[in-house]
Amino acid sequence: MAGLASAPASAADVNNVKNPGFESGLSNWTCSAGSGTTVSSPVHSGAAALKATPAGQDYAQCSQTVAVKANSTYTLSAWVQGSYTYLGVTGTGTTDVSTWTPNTTWTQLSTTFTTGASTTSVTVWTHGWYGQPAYYADDVSVYGPDGGGGSDPAPTVPATPTGLAVSGTTSSSASLSWSAVSGATGYNVYQNGTKVSAVSGASATVTGLAASTSYSFQVSATNSAGESAKSSAVTATTTASGGNGGGSLPKHAVTGYWQNFNNGATVQKISDVPSSYDIIAVAFADATGTPGAVSFTLDSSGLGGYTVDQFKADIKAKQAAGKKVIISIGGQNGTISVSDSASATNFANSVYSLMQTYGFDGVDIDLENGINATYMSQALRSLSSKAGSSLIITMAPQTIDMQSTSNGYFQTALNIKDILTVVNMQYYNSGSMLGCDGKVYSQGSVDFLTALACIQLQGGLAPSQVGLGLPASTSAAGSGYVSPTVVNNALDCLTKLTSCGSFKPSKAYPDLRGAMTWSTNWDAAAGNAWSSSVGAHVHALP
Repeated sequence: MAGLASAPASAADVNNVKNPGFESGLSNWTCSAGSGTTVSSPVHSGAAALKATPAGQDYAQCSQTVAVKANSTYTLSAWVQGSYTYLGVTGTGTTDVSTWTPNTTWTQLSTTFTTGASTTSVTVWTHGWYGQPAYYADDVSVYGPDGGGGSDPAPTVPATPTGLAVSGTTSSSASLSWSAVSGATGYNVYQNGTKVSAVSGASATVTGLAASTSYSFQVSATNSAGESAKSSAVTATTTASGGNGGGSLPKHAVTGYWQNFNNGATVQKISDVPSSYDIIAVAFADATGTPGAVSFTLDSSGLGGYTVDQFKADIKAKQAAGKKVIISIGGQNGTISVSDSASATNFANSVYSLMQTYGFDGVDIDLENGINATYMSQALRSLSSKAGSSLIITMAPQTIDMQSTSNGYFQTALNIKDILTVVNMQYYNSGSMLGCDGKVYSQGSVDFLTALACIQLQGGLAPSQVGLGLPASTSAAGSGYVSPTVVNNALDCLTKLTSCGSFKPSKAYPDLRGAMTWSTNWDAAAGNAWSSSVGAHVHALP
């Protein structure tokens, strides 16, 4: 969290924003192109919050002119949620400032500014980003000397957090949770007495730990008035080292989705999938009437009379050739929800049953309608305990899901890092996204692939757990297709620092896992041009 004041606020400081919590609708606020409204849910506090929706070339800016004093320092903050939410101030008479977050849960943005010698008012604003969904904002504040426009008192130091507990461990991480503290804008996490993390919500995952080791953790609450005392300590003991999941996969691997339906692409049997594919993800399992549970039915009629016995035999033949065949959960129309312990258990039991019935080597998580990190992690660990160390676990999140380690998909990947095989993010059907350098990149370029992969590589995943997911042809996705040459250039940039675009990683990642495509069927419809080029390139990586 950026820009929190380190010293206590002056007793004379007030919140100079009028209607800061939108309890009086949009009174005192102006939103561009009629983009703003107030809602009763979700809210950060009180009974209302701002909802503003970008449309076309309008990014839904909502602003207020705030009275301030000249030659004074102020702290600007707001609680926001949504894809690409920005907070800033103009007209300061010195340096105008802004900050942003990609978090889709309530997050506090905070920064400071100083007014000029003749400045008596500034414009405070929030906005979203082009092509992104609505964002929400609440509890906007400009704390500092009274400029005549507000009356909210400055905050006091928050209370000490209670309820600290260990919610999960791996061989290299510990997940913690605690009760939220009223008035807190953030929390500090301490490991064996040393601060190791600062977070905005009431949970955190500490990584980089040694296997089979006990650690003591405490948390404190913070806001612009200061930091609370540390909580009571809890002890977390990491599990024994297990290494990444994946069985006998090659160092560099190619994943392809096989369609259990006919949508105009070439209809295939599993035996028709080229040998350049190391992991074949069968798309898709089906939801059932039991929460979290999945089933699978081969579309024999749509696949030209392909029988279940032939399907099983083809899976065995692929496995005999050193390939992995897994069942994919989700897809564009997937409706599977794992949101509590019961559904997590149902998920693990049903997937394991499919593995036993059809011979699948593991599971792919391709849920495109949100993911609960706590319970999906629980489900996958339960599945791992049943299937053993050879279990393959892959994930195919959308680009927005991997912009921040606080997003559910990224959290899940980190939670199961010791049993995770690879994350093949979908670099297609995407709006513009931020790279690890903070710059905005548009899909369809080498930079889009490398700068976004960099977020995962710097965010805690091992290089062997990162793959590039692309469509096999222009027919395979609505947007985002790039030629195999662009994919190969991105792979070379990430593994060898050659063939890069304007973005170049700070170091090479020679252990990068490889690439994925949707789908083997669309690849076949285009003469297997994708797998012939990218497959050979992946397998020739260092």
